[in-house]
Amino acid sequence: MRTKFYTYLSVVLLLMLSAGFALAQDVQVSGTVSDETGTPLPGVTILLKGTTTGTTTDLDGKYSISGPASGVLVFSFIGYTPLEETIGNRSSINVSLSPDLADLEEIVVVGYGTVKKSQLTGAISSVGNKEIQELPITDARQALQGRAAGVDVTQAGSKPGSAPQVRIRGRRSFNASNEPLYVIDGIPTVGGIGDINPQDITSMEVLKDASATAIYGSRGSNGVVLITTKRGNVGKTVVSLDSYYGINEEMGRIDVFNGPEFAEYKRESRRAVGQYPEGPGTTADDAKIFEPVEMESIELGRSTDYVAGLMQRGSIQSHQIGVSGGSDKTTFFVSGNYFKDVGIIQNQDFTRYTFRVNLDHQLNKKVKIGTSTLVTYSERNGENFNPIGGALAENPLGKPYDDEGNLIFLPTQDGLRTNPFAEVVPGAQVDETFRTRIFNSIFLNWEITKGLTYRLVLGPDFNVSRNGRFTGSQTNARRGAAPTGSVDERFQFNYTIENILTYQKTFGQDHNLKVDLLQSFQKDKWEQSTISVLGIPAASQLYHRLGDASQITGANTNLVEWALLSYMARVNYGYKGKYMLTGTIRADGSSRFGENNKFGYFPSVAVGWNMDQEDFLKNSSFVDQLKLRVSYGSIGNQAINPYQTQALLGRTSYAWDNTAAFGYRPNTIGNPDLKWETSTTFNIGADFSILKNRVFGSIEYYITNTSDLLAPQPLPNSTGFGGFTTNIGETQNRGIEATISTLNIEKGDFVWQTDFIFTRNREEILSLPNGDDIAAGRFIGQPLTVFYDLKKIGIWQTDEKDEAAVYSDVPGVIKIQDTNNDGRINADDRVILGSAVPDFAMGMTNRFNFKNFDFSFFIFGRFGSMINSTFHTGNNNLAGRYNNLDVDYWTPTNPTNLYPRPNQNQEFPKYNTSLRYYDGTFVKVRNINFGYAFGSNVLEKIGLTSLRLYSSIQNPFIFAEYRRVHKGIDPEVFMDAEQGVGAGEINANITPATVQFTFGINAKF
Repeated sequence: MRTKFYTYLSVVLLLMLSAGFALAQDVQVSGTVSDETGTPLPGVTILLKGTTTGTTTDLDGKYSISGPASGVLVFSFIGYTPLEETIGNRSSINVSLSPDLADLEEIVVVGYGTVKKSQLTGAISSVGNKEIQELPITDARQALQGRAAGVDVTQAGSKPGSAPQVRIRGRRSFNASNEPLYVIDGIPTVGGIGDINPQDITSMEVLKDASATAIYGSRGSNGVVLITTKRGNVGKTVVSLDSYYGINEEMGRIDVFNGPEFAEYKRESRRAVGQYPEGPGTTADDAKIFEPVEMESIELGRSTDYVAGLMQRGSIQSHQIGVSGGSDKTTFFVSGNYFKDVGIIQNQDFTRYTFRVNLDHQLNKKVKIGTSTLVTYSERNGENFNPIGGALAENPLGKPYDDEGNLIFLPTQDGLRTNPFAEVVPGAQVDETFRTRIFNSIFLNWEITKGLTYRLVLGPDFNVSRNGRFTGSQTNARRGAAPTGSVDERFQFNYTIENILTYQKTFGQDHNLKVDLLQSFQKDKWEQSTISVLGIPAASQLYHRLGDASQITGANTNLVEWALLSYMARVNYGYKGKYMLTGTIRADGSSRFGENNKFGYFPSVAVGWNMDQEDFLKNSSFVDQLKLRVSYGSIGNQAINPYQTQALLGRTSYAWDNTAAFGYRPNTIGNPDLKWETSTTFNIGADFSILKNRVFGSIEYYITNTSDLLAPQPLPNSTGFGGFTTNIGETQNRGIEATISTLNIEKGDFVWQTDFIFTRNREEILSLPNGDDIAAGRFIGQPLTVFYDLKKIGIWQTDEKDEAAVYSDVPGVIKIQDTNNDGRINADDRVILGSAVPDFAMGMTNRFNFKNFDFSFFIFGRFGSMINSTFHTGNNNLAGRYNNLDVDYWTPTNPTNLYPRPNQNQEFPKYNTSLRYYDGTFVKVRNINFGYAFGSNVLEKIGLTSLRLYSSIQNPFIFAEYRRVHKGIDPEVFMDAEQGVGAGEINANITPATVQFTFGINAKF
C-alpha cells in the first residue's frame, strides 16, 4: 500500500544521499513522473546512478536534476518497479512507473510506529486509500468488508447512519464486548469511527494475532484497526476536489398479498374451519366474512400497496475540498466535507459535516510537534423509526383516503390496525439525533540523541449528543391518545495520555535493535440525562417544551466513569534482514475490576524468517519472496460495564400505612474477585511472491483459546437476585485466512489485476461450569450463539392424516421432527439448527486498466450461515386477519411443504417459530466502478494537475435462496445483537437493501 509515509521516507533518503555532494553536472534535466493511470506521483526518488546525487518529485510529480549526458537516472518509489533512463542529449524526461504489486518493502503501520513489511512478524491486513475511495460509503468500516482476510463485516439493512458490525477472527466473549479497538492517528477511541470522513483516510491496518495486538493490551483483545489520516507534504499547495452524487432505489420489495390475493387468503382461512365453502364462493358467501369496505374494494378491484406508499427514491452525496502542502518546517492538510444520505423510507436520513486539520511543524532539528484535529456535526432522522412493520400487516382491501383525499386513520374496522400513511404525516413521528464531536491527536517528538526518541501523545475526545422523540396522537402507537415526547442527552469526555520512548540502533552491519517503552493512561466520563412525558398540549411543540406536558413518565440522570493505566515494552531484533524477533509485554490496570485483580499481564513473542534471502532460494526463478512467521501470546479483555465488582442498591417502593413511600434494597451482588478474560493465540503465517511478482499474498493459520469468560451466572430466585457477573467457561476460535493478488495480464496499455481473500473461522465453546446451559443457549462444542428450536421437516399431507393424528395434528399443519421418537412434540424435541457464524467468507476484486480507462468490480459472499427471519413469523400468522407475506401456503389442492394452511382460529400457526430459520448464504456484487483519467495534454489546457470522472453501481445483484424462494430481501445479518436487531436476526425494523448509482469527480489543482 502506498501511503503518505513513502513521501517522508523519500525526503529522508534524499537528505542522506545529498549530504556532502557538490553540483558539477553537464546537463539540466526536468520532467514529470506519473503512475500507471497518468496521475503525477509526489515523493519519487531520482538518483544519478553510481553517485549520491538525487532529488524527489514535488506534489505535481515534477523534478529537476543535473547530470552528464552519459549519466543514468534511476526513478524509484515504494510500491513501484524502479525505472532507469539514460540522459543523453535530452533536457526533458517524462516517465511512468508501473506498480510493483508484491513490494514487501511497503511501510506498514503496526501501532506506536511503522515497520517495513519484509520485517513484519505479526498478522496484519491492510486496506488502502484506493479501496476506500472505490465505494461511496458512510462509515470507513464498510471498506473492510471482503477486503481484509479474517475480518467479518456485516451491515444489517440500509437505514441511513447505521453502523456496520466488525468481528476480527470470530467472537471470544459471551458478555464482554467483541468489538475491535479503533486507533485513529495513534489515539485509541471509544466514541466509534462513524464520525470519521472516509475520504480523509490514507490507510487502515487490521492487527489480528497476539503479537500485533498485544501492544494495546486489553483494548486490543478483539483485534485492532489502525486508521491513518492524510497529511501534508513539502511542496506547493495542492487543492483537491472529490465529489459524488448518487440515487438509491430499493433492491426488492418485501412481497405481501395484494387485494385479490388477500381476499383468497382470507377465504382459505375460513375454509379451514368450515366457515366458507370449498371451492369458489358467491358474493353472499363473501359478504359473511368481508366487511363493507373490503367488499367495495373487491368489487372495484382496489388494492393498496402500503409499503410502496412509504417508499421514496433515496440519494447519497459527498462533496469535499482538501488543501495540502507545506515547507521544510511545516506541512498541513485541511479538508471540509458535506455528506448526506437520504433513505428509501420516508423520514430516514443522515447528514454529516466534517472539518479536519492535520498539521506538522519542525520546531528545530530535535523537536517536532503536530496535531490531527477533527470537528464533526451530524443530524440523523429516524434512527428508532421504521413504519415498514405496520405497512406489511395492513389489509390491502382497506381504504387509506376518502373521496376528498383526506387520510382515513382506520382504513378498516379493525381497531388495532391504523393507517401506515399516518406515520409519515409531517410532525406525526419525530425522531432526531444531533451529535457533535471534537477528536484530537496532539503529539511531540523529541530526538534526545541519535537513536533515542521520546514521543508524547495527547488525545482528548469530546462527544455531545441529543435525541428528541415525539409521537403524535394520530399514530399507531397512540391511537388517538395523548402525544408523548422524550429527550435523551449524553455527554462523553475521553482522553488518552501516552509517553513513548524509542531506542533504535544498528550494530555492525548485521544486527538491528529497536526498543519501545510505553506508559499510557486513559480516562472516560459518560453522563446521561433523560426525561419522558405524556400529554403534550400542542403537537407543534414536539419535544421542545416537555415541561408543559400533563405528566412526567420518567426522569433520570446517570454517570459512568472508568480509567485504564498501562505499561508496555516491545523489542524488535533483526539479523541480516533474514531473521526477526519481536517480544512484547503489556500490563493493564483497569478500574472495572476489584482490588484483587486490578492488573492483568499479557506477553507475546513472534519470529520471522525471510527464506528468500537464504542461498537455497536466493537465485530461484520461481520464488521471488518467501517469509515464514510464527507468533504466540496472550491478551486480556476488560470490556464489561463498570461497577460490576461492587454491590449496588436499587430503588424500591412500599406502603407506609396507607402512604406510598420509596426505599432502597440490595440490587446486585458484587464480585471483588472478578478478573480479566484472557485470550491466548498461536499464529503461523507465510508471505510469498512468485512468478516474478505476478502472484503474491499471505496465508495464515491461527488458534485462539479464551478463558475466564466474563458472563452473568444465574442464581436461584430464592436468593433474591437474578444472578451476578463472574468468570466462567472457555471458548476457542481457529481458522485459515488467505490473501492472494495476481497480475493476470500486463500487455501494452492493458492491465488486469485480481485481489482475492478467503476467511474460515470455527467458533466453539470448549467448557462451561455446569455443562450445556440451555436457558442461555450455550452448548459445548457449538458457536457462542446458536438457534435452538424445533425442526420443521415439511407440512402434513392429506395421505398422512393418520400419522398426523398421533401428534394431534391434521393435514396442512407444520410437521416437526420427533427427535426423541416418543410420539409427542415438546421442548425435548428441540435441536441445534445452525448459527449466524458462516462456514467461510470470500471477497474478490478485479481491476482493469486500458490507457486512461479503469474498470473494477467487487464480489463478496458469506456461505453456510443461518438467519433468524423474525418478520417471517411476525408477518406470517396465516390467520386471515392481517396481511401476510406472499408465501406458498398449503391447501388441499396445493400440497406444498413450504408453509402451513391459513386458519382463522389461530393467532399464529402451530409450531410457527420453526418457520423463521433460513439458509443465510449469499453472494453480492458489491460494487462496479468505471472511470476515465484525463491525460496531461488535456490537463495542461484546463489548468489541472489530475482529473478523473467515474460512475459506480453498488449492490446491483444479490444471489440468495432467502430472496429467491422465501420472499426475503437481504440475508446479511449481524453476528451479535445491536441497533435494535438480535444476533443473526432480520426483523421489520431493518430497512430493505438498496441499489445505488453514483457519479463522481476527483480533481487536483
